[in-house]
Amino acid sequence: MAVNVLHFDVFTTVVGKGNPAGIVLSADELHDTDMQVVAAKMGFGDTAFISSSTVADFRIRYFSPKKEVELCGHATIAASIALFTHGVLAKEALPYNFTLETKAGVLPITVKVDARGNKLVFMSQAPAQFRKFGGDRQLLADSLGITVNDFAEDFPIVYGSTGRWTLIVPVSGLNVMRNLQAHPTKFAEVLFEVPAASIHPFCFEVIDPNSTFHARHFSSPTSGTVEDPVTGTASGVLGAYYREFVDKKETSAGPLVIEQGYEMGREGTVLVWTNRNADSYEVSIAGMACFVDEKCFSGFC
Repeated sequence: MAVNVLHFDVFTTVVGKGNPAGIVLSADELHDTDMQVVAAKMGFGDTAFISSSTVADFRIRYFSPKKEVELCGHATIAASIALFTHGVLAKEALPYNFTLETKAGVLPITVKVDARGNKLVFMSQAPAQFRKFGGDRQLLADSLGITVNDFAEDFPIVYGSTGRWTLIVPVSGLNVMRNLQAHPTKFAEVLFEVPAASIHPFCFEVIDPNSTFHARHFSSPTSGTVEDPVTGTASGVLGAYYREFVDKKETSAGPLVIEQGYEMGREGTVLVWTNRNADSYEVSIAGMACFVDEKCFSGFC
């Protein structure tokens, strides 16, 4: 059996920008080991596999080059676009709502058309959670190739999750962001409280004046990649972080705009909405994706 993998670039409409993702639209007959092999061959931060579900419209599983993960924002955006552009939902009128079964829960998805005719995917995420960072700030700075003086002292360093844990690290500005050099071999000692977490530095100084934040994302040391160009789940966490630690009184109906990927030459944009709900935040993100090409791997099943 051959496995066809669709390559999309996500959070952009320009090929070669944004975050690449692999999508397999028919994965019912694939075993876990098959999916892991395909993801390793693709070498992207994440490859998503779509199959049938008894609790949602589709089931989706995400594999990094080294392991399965519970949730991936950019691969969800790509998969949702792929369902339309490659015939599964092509006859449905937009806007269109459907659900995806993930290991982080059942997620509602909406696909709309923006003012320029691009398909825009809206993805809800799990309620935001935060945990105090009790690690060594000097070790954290060393792992990122900066000094402790480069941290933004007005805001906390915390773990956050909307389905996938990351360490949110506020830094002082773009100059620090450009000089970040990750040392993944040091992450285990820094992230001993949440060993599978990634690290997500950000600052309020931006390149695009329409953006709210500038961010970078250094992958979990167990994922098989070092830096993710543009990150959906961590952007959702960052949106909730803003509401919790920066401006709790924010009432704007418009989205927060997160720019990422500039340092890798793969810039992209994530839109984030957050709503306070009891003791947490409901988070949703939106983004676009463009099809790049298709690869075929044989010898499975």
